[in-house]
Amino acid sequence: MSESVNKQDTNQPEPESLQPNKSSAWVIVGIVLIVLAVTAGIVVLAGQSSEVTTKVRDIFIILLALEMFAIGTALIILIIQVAALTNLLQNEVKPILNSTTDTVNTLKGTVKFLSNNVSEPVIKLNQSLASLNRLLELLKLRK
Repeated sequence: MSESVNKQDTNQPEPESLQPNKSSAWVIVGIVLIVLAVTAGIVVLAGQSSEVTTKVRDIFIILLALEMFAIGTALIILIIQVAALTNLLQNEVKPILNSTTDTVNTLKGTVKFLSNNVSEPVIKLNQSLASLNRLLELLKLRK
């Protein structure tokens, strides 16, 4: 029986996480195409005059400045989000945890009180009744 189970397990397809993803293949193809385009641009610019090369360089400098501006803006937004998360943890989650701890401690005290004042007397009463019942059975007064 276990052999048939093992054979069934080996025939199952691989999980999706282990199979290659089509979108990741497209991303790799896109990266390769970008690298080829940059390489072709460098080769074409090498044969051009210095004026064309200077203009392309200036355009790339402007694009890099815009990229740095976008990255700076994203970092500022990230810092604001981290500050908001820190505020949330300190002012909302921490009081909830403290309240939960207080509730658990109260429940511990309640359980201990009920154990001492309800459960133990009932158990002792049942123990006494069981011993009395056994004594009556031994004395043949009860069956």
